Amino acid sequence: MKVVIIEDEWLAQQELMNILAEIDPAIKVVACLKSVTKSVTWLKTHADEYDLLLMDIELSDGQSFEIFEQITIEHPVIFLTAYDEYAIRAFKVNSIDYLLKPIAQQELKNALLKYQKVTKRTTDISLPNLQQLLHSARGIYKDRFMIQIGDTYQSIPVDEIAYFFSDEKTTYAVVHSQQKFLLDQSLNELQTKLDPHQFFRVSRKYIVHIRSIKKVSKYFHSRLKLKLKLAIPEDILISRAKVSAFLEWMDG
Repeated sequence: MKVVIIEDEWLAQQELMNILAEIDPAIKVVACLKSVTKSVTWLKTHADEYDLLLMDIELSDGQSFEIFEQITIEHPVIFLTAYDEYAIRAFKVNSIDYLLKPIAQQELKNALLKYQKVTKRTTDISLPNLQQLLHSARGIYKDRFMIQIGDTYQSIPVDEIAYFFSDEKTTYAVVHSQQKFLLDQSLNELQTKLDPHQFFRVSRKYIVHIRSIKKVSKYFHSRLKLKLKLAIPEDILISRAKVSAFLEWMDG
């Protein structure tokens, strides 16, 4: 497997190379690129020299999404970033997976296994076929949760959940009838299992369903204030860094 790393921090590049070597010594890093400009230049002339892109989002001269606006990339991508608000946009391009920094070796290994499953299923790597396979590789998102209530179990369809929230390291699902159910998964874990077209991580504490939103208002310091259809005991504020991604998600 021939890999290109697009990452503007030298230490992060070295860490990725070390992790890849530990996962599989046969993996070859053919290039390390630090910027949008250098990436576009290299990828234009070396399209046949790599199999997979490991791509940070925030680069020294812009965001890596700008690369896709300038050239056509027909190879799978694994995004590596410290920011979770770009997940929706990442899956609109050739993304196999979206990993949050610091990168765990097992998470990267799982993403590489996902890539291998995709490539084994076809010899046609044309862009339409690749995108169809990537969509399939991401798997089917959860459509229900099994909840334990005392000595009994109850299955709750995802569509009945208005939002998830965490409190004192405990995670809850709140349904439209305002019932609250305890979950044994963190919001970070839930975020990978929920359909990103239906759910959005609006803050560290909340993941909301699109249909639970009643009103979005401008707030101080370029933030947004979210009002849900259900009454909640506190304001949900969307940080300035998440505003663009949130509005794009709302727009579909």
